[in-house]
Amino acid sequence: MADVEFFWDPVCPWAWITSRWVVNVLEEQPMDVDWRFICLRMVNKDRDYEKDFKPGYERGHTRGLELLRVAAAVRAELGPDAVLPLYTVLGRTIHLEQNAVCFDEPAGVERVLNELGYPVGLGATATSTEHDDLIASETQEALDRCGGNIGTPVLSFSPPDGPSFFGPVINRAPKGQEAVDLWDAVLALGSNPNFSELKRSTRGRPQFDS
Repeated sequence: MADVEFFWDPVCPWAWITSRWVVNVLEEQPMDVDWRFICLRMVNKDRDYEKDFKPGYERGHTRGLELLRVAAAVRAELGPDAVLPLYTVLGRTIHLEQNAVCFDEPAGVERVLNELGYPVGLGATATSTEHDDLIASETQEALDRCGGNIGTPVLSFSPPDGPSFFGPVINRAPKGQEAVDLWDAVLALGSNPNFSELKRSTRGRPQFDS
């Protein structure tokens, strides 16, 4: 059983930054993290993209679904340990290189799989619905654990019965002791059975480390 489950969508910049924080924590105190799926396209399936979102969001969220299909295929074929390296290269391409549109062509996904030494043929699953039920199930599980009405990412400690919550939303991934201090604070807060929500609407712009 994993110590932590991290539910992610590759197109979400906030999930990406939080994931890099978790990776930085793992360098200081190793844990078993299971990288699972939450799909923003499925979370927002009943919303009107033209009215509720800025232009481009529907394609962006659909792109996230397509990449999660590939991630699901990678996990099924190569095992759970293959998911984080895939997320790392996808996130680098989308958020650091600002080249998400490369994944609108098969060659973009194939390039990532080839870089990782994964079977390039798995890229064809981007346009297949073969893994959609699995992605939908994990998405719903993440929503249910937090009570719904959330975004990405979702963190679950000592899953499946430990505390789960959306976030934390941070605009820069701390490193070293700072990363561990934030981890300990989040774990303490999330583990308090009487704690529900801590929120403010102000946030800095995402800061992606190169």
